[in-house]
Amino acid sequence: MSTVHVDRPACEGIGMCETQAHEYFQIGDDGLVDLVTPEVPDGDRDYVRAAVDSCPMSALRIVD
Repeated sequence: MSTVHVDRPACEGIGMCETQAHEYFQIGDDGLVDLVTPEVPDGDRDYVRAAVDSCPMSALRIVD
């Protein structure tokens, strides 16, 4: 299982992550990304990796 980490100060709330993996990411009322769940099962790793990689601010990372 992997874990997603967010660098909230780097987030600009563009929402690419939420668009690609709304089960894991959502833009909160403050305009920044919130994790719906930080734990990523092995079966969703590539799916979440694509969302992490889509962040133009590099505010997300996935750790095994």
